[in-house]
Amino acid sequence: LSIYLSIYLSIYLSIYLSIYLSIYLSIYLSIYLSIYLSICLSIYLSRLLHYLYSYLIYLSIDLSINLSIYPSIHLSIYLSIYLSIYLSIYLSIYLSIYLSIYLSIYPYIYLSIYLFIYL
Repeated sequence: LSIYLSIYLSIYLSIYLSIYLSIYLSIYLSIYLSIYLSICLSIYLSRLLHYLYSYLIYLSIDLSINLSIYPSIHLSIYLSIYLSIYLSIYLSIYLSIYLSIYLSIYPYIYLSIYLFIYL
């Protein structure tokens, strides 16, 4: 009887202990791993976000500089070309009309005033 009881108890205890230990270890490991992973992930994410924010700040400054300098250079070149062409055409037309009118009217006015005074 004692042999059977010892065999039975050894089998029972081994099964019970293996089940209990496996459950206990799985719960313990799951809790430990969840806490450890949450801490590691929070540290990693905080570092990552820090670098990401630093990079985003750098990127925003770089983009603002690039978006303010390069379009202004292109715009200034475009405007200078456009204004030079426009002003040259406008001034040539305006001056030709003005000079033609002025040169056609001025001698008559001058001559009429001269004749009015001296005659």
